[in-house]
Amino acid sequence: MKIAVMAGDGIGPEVTAQAVKVLKAVLGPTQAVELVEAPIGQAGIDSAGDPLPAATSEIARRADAILFGSAGMPGDEAIPFAMRPGASLLRLRKELGLFANFRPAFLFPELIGASTLKPEIVEGLDLMILRELTGDVYFGEPRGSGTNARGEREAFNTMRYSEPEIERIAHVAFRTARARRRKLCSVDKANVLEVMQLWREVVTRVGAEYPDVELTHLFVDAAAMQLMRAPKQFDVIVTGNIFGDILSDAAAMLTGSIGMLPSASMAAGSKGLYEPVHGTAPDIAGKDLANPLASILSMAMLLRYSFGLAEQAERVERAVRAVLAEGLRTGDIFQPGCRRVGTRDMGEAVVAALRRAAG
Repeated sequence: MKIAVMAGDGIGPEVTAQAVKVLKAVLGPTQAVELVEAPIGQAGIDSAGDPLPAATSEIARRADAILFGSAGMPGDEAIPFAMRPGASLLRLRKELGLFANFRPAFLFPELIGASTLKPEIVEGLDLMILRELTGDVYFGEPRGSGTNARGEREAFNTMRYSEPEIERIAHVAFRTARARRRKLCSVDKANVLEVMQLWREVVTRVGAEYPDVELTHLFVDAAAMQLMRAPKQFDVIVTGNIFGDILSDAAAMLTGSIGMLPSASMAAGSKGLYEPVHGTAPDIAGKDLANPLASILSMAMLLRYSFGLAEQAERVERAVRAVLAEGLRTGDIFQPGCRRVGTRDMGEAVVAALRRAAG
């Protein structure tokens, strides 16, 4: 097991350190694992003058899986794209072919009071948003900015998908739904955008190969509304890059905090990059305030998806729930009657819960 550890910027190093601590605890001394640290984002610029140094790319290619923290800092948008710390992650996804982004949204019963929605709306929530990750407007060409013939500043990006790209993510989505509750909702904007008309057509055609999976379609604006109105109607949602980015962050608030949600970005095989959904949160970086549970749960996904260690992944998830049941909370999920803890103490509590469960 060779794992590249890319802590990145902001709160990334703090939460990743706790995920590594839990990883070592759940694997124990007998499991052979090699952890290779590599700089990315601003750390990459500081060490090698590039947010995605060549050495980091090489480490990523050789690794079986990548545990990622966060990348990007305020002011990124004023820097040329290739040199933005935050763009390092997009470049890495493209280089490694990480096209399928799994973003689960589930609610621990202990956190039902942390959601801003009524308990009856979110109780029992368990859905998966599958986001296509290497196409769409984030990568489409042409892109750029300049001055038009009237002397006005303008900028442009291109939403683009090919048929094989849509087929590929559609097959992953149907297989994912088949392993869950056999319901798939494809989200697009086919009433306005030609690229989304192709998306709907291809997803529908692929769906004929999965007659045991119920396929529905929603426009993205209706999907956003339904996520807030009745989120438990969804099992698996599949959508493009930009819509998936927005919807998955919205779904995070159903669970009480974006600091609770893990994600996995998978290539065609078992190789994946695992990261918490939250960003760098520079306002709390270095203050021992960040919630490490999303990073710890991302590491559990790493064990399950890249190495087939479902039992160890479940142990980590049970330990997280045990800690929440004890009433420990970081500031983002704090509720009256609970005990507020910092990043390090939350990580230590998960390790302690693992050890108690192991006897």
